[in-house]
Amino acid sequence: MTNEEKFTFDLEGYLIIKNVLTPDEVAEMNEIADRVFPREDDKTGTHRTSRVSLWGDPFKRLIDQPTVLPYLVELLGPYVRLDHDYCIFMMEGDQGGRLHGGPDVVGDHWYKYRDAVMRNGLTVATYFLSDAAEGDGGFACIPGSHKSNLLKNLPQAVRSFERPAHYVVQPAVEAGDVLIFTEALVHGTMTWRSKHERRSLLYKYSPGHSAWSNNYYDLSQFGELTEQQKRVLMPPSIGRRPPVMERES
Repeated sequence: MTNEEKFTFDLEGYLIIKNVLTPDEVAEMNEIADRVFPREDDKTGTHRTSRVSLWGDPFKRLIDQPTVLPYLVELLGPYVRLDHDYCIFMMEGDQGGRLHGGPDVVGDHWYKYRDAVMRNGLTVATYFLSDAAEGDGGFACIPGSHKSNLLKNLPQAVRSFERPAHYVVQPAVEAGDVLIFTEALVHGTMTWRSKHERRSLLYKYSPGHSAWSNNYYDLSQFGELTEQQKRVLMPPSIGRRPPVMERES
């Protein structure tokens, strides 16, 4: 991470990395998604399913995507593990979920900065397979809320998107971009308002010693994996866990 990226993440709790996926990679993933979720007879309704990492090699490569993984190591430490993954596909008019998360949530939602080192609990890398321009809806958050002390004062009407508030933002992104955010950030999903389908892949990572989900990965389902991918998919442990980016033998 550059110094400016570190400043931005510490300030706002999220970061957009541009053009992580090439247009060819986005097209290939969308073709696979079309087969998984055919829309010919289904023009409405949100589709959300887990384990998109099992949809084929393009999705398996996201487990330790080479541009994104160094960011995760910077934010979570050297013992990063993929906790769970899923997709959110939405058609025009589909409603999302209210604002949630934050540093006061019981579990693995936390953010710390100490001695010039950032560390996070559950952290999300969101891959966009379609554009989300300003006003389209989808991912929204309250920048800086990962360090807030007064979240109990956040009005319920704002949490449910019934009332707009200037401090709630919907970042604009393009297909191929990745948005990384800490679950300590208050975030949610706005109603999707664009004519095209929203397509997002969420890969959620935990420090090596912790877990949000108790449904651990079965490595035998993935076929061939690199040693690095095997390390990322390990269950939580405080034992002799090797660093994620350990040099390949």
